[in-house]
Amino acid sequence: EFFTNVALDYIDQACRESDDPFYLHLCYNAPHFPLEAPDDLIDKYRGRYRKGWGQLRADKLERMPKPTIAAIDGICMGGGLEVALGCDLRVATPQSRFATPEGKLGIIPGGGATARLPRVVGRGWGMEMMLMGEPIGAERALQIGLVTRLVESNELLGEIQKMADHLASFAPFVPRTMKAMVHFGMEASLAGALMFEKYAQGALVQTEDKAEGINAFLEKRAPDFSDQPWLPSTV
Repeated sequence: EFFTNVALDYIDQACRESDDPFYLHLCYNAPHFPLEAPDDLIDKYRGRYRKGWGQLRADKLERMPKPTIAAIDGICMGGGLEVALGCDLRVATPQSRFATPEGKLGIIPGGGATARLPRVVGRGWGMEMMLMGEPIGAERALQIGLVTRLVESNELLGEIQKMADHLASFAPFVPRTMKAMVHFGMEASLAGALMFEKYAQGALVQTEDKAEGINAFLEKRAPDFSDQPWLPSTV
């Protein structure tokens, strides 16, 4: 698989500038280079691989405060899968396939899969996918938690947009705080994770957005969250 400069630049720009949840559309029509692929294309790919471009982008996606969703339609293997693993949610089409085939090339996954894949699907399936290197289908990916939804190709981007709009309707700090708590919590002990959660909740309940959310619920109306959610609540 191969990411163009435009795709990589888009990820970089979105990580830097967007304040809203955004989705990453991963669409592949072929799993490998043709046997007669031009030397300059192969050289360009190899150069990218040596530079660890997949891990760098996955790191950016994982560390950015805003939630991210990967929309996967087709072949998602190697570096493409590693970039998708940097997203918070992954949605795929029924014909999508997933693999970490690097072992067949005399290398190991170098874009973060050895660390992220077992955390997403568990140690057993992580080892299965990396050691065996065989593709799995979308249904299996759904079963093991690699993706969380399957939708038809013609509905994929519409579904992703609905998910992004849903996240954008929350109080601004809520999805960001949830994401941060999960990532910090996964790296901490249970006691440490619960402590992070306690302090985060303690901060959020003092905001105007908390008061607005509760009032909207009681008044049976849509909440109107503030552009300055850090303002202390007067309630």
